[in-house]
Amino acid sequence: MDSNIMQNTCINISFGLLLVTLLAYWTSIAFPRIKKIKHISRIGVLVINILLAFTLASRWQANGYFPLSNLYESLVFLTWCLTLVHLILERQTNSQVVGAISVPIQLFIIAFASLSLPIEMQQASPLVPALRSNWLMMHVTIMILSYAFLIIGSLISIFFLIITFGQSIQLKGSATGKILSLSVINQSNKNRKKLDKKKSTDIDIQSSPRMNLLESLDNLSYRIIGLGFPMLTIGIISGAVWANEAWGSYWSWDPKETWALITWLIFASYLHSRLTQSWQGKKPAIIASVGFFIVWICYLGVNFLGQGLHSYGWVS
Repeated sequence: MDSNIMQNTCINISFGLLLVTLLAYWTSIAFPRIKKIKHISRIGVLVINILLAFTLASRWQANGYFPLSNLYESLVFLTWCLTLVHLILERQTNSQVVGAISVPIQLFIIAFASLSLPIEMQQASPLVPALRSNWLMMHVTIMILSYAFLIIGSLISIFFLIITFGQSIQLKGSATGKILSLSVINQSNKNRKKLDKKKSTDIDIQSSPRMNLLESLDNLSYRIIGLGFPMLTIGIISGAVWANEAWGSYWSWDPKETWALITWLIFASYLHSRLTQSWQGKKPAIIASVGFFIVWICYLGVNFLGQGLHSYGWVS
């Protein structure tokens, strides 16, 4: 069978499995007692990860270079990284929340790569001289892997904000995630209770499953972003070294470089707020949510402008 046909088949099967897996995750959350659905969802993500790995390996073997030279290959690799991070986190946390949040993004990326991009942009082409370097694998791999961690960590923060919408949440404690106290004030009852502030309900986190969920989401988001940020830092540094080797300058304020720096500053602010101010709850979650959109602007937005030194293979 032709390698291109095999690759397209793997991508199409991955797309179908992502649909099934998405339904399985949401069903398992709605009906947690049905344990077989949990196994189906985990096996589905594992199979998708293997199929995407096979697709990338096949392109690598056929073209003789690591498949990160154009937008299509980059999107496939990002999806593979998301499924890998997803599997690791789910194994560590034994929670369906990560899958329910990340699978829709994986599905969207694969759909965009296989259905929206023109056929010519999905085909491999010879590397331009600037990309013929060993730095291609190190720099681009570490950057996209960092994006995967930051995207999932930010998605959990967005989910935290959604389920606490309309409520005033105050988490207090250390940056490691140990919660000392938590208070919830229902905004719909605020006006009714304005004259008597003492009636605001203080809920003991140890006695409420919902409070435990909020604590877990807040702490999990912090830890995932804490893993992605060092990778982003290493990726930016390696990119600067490669830029000096290829273009004779460590930093040229290219649009991609500028937005990478903005991304770094956003997540540095998030971690700084957690480490020094001991912020938890809504404030750092808002910063991480902004970071989610900044990552996508850095990864995709600036490339579609067709400007700068990083637009090779991204626009036609």
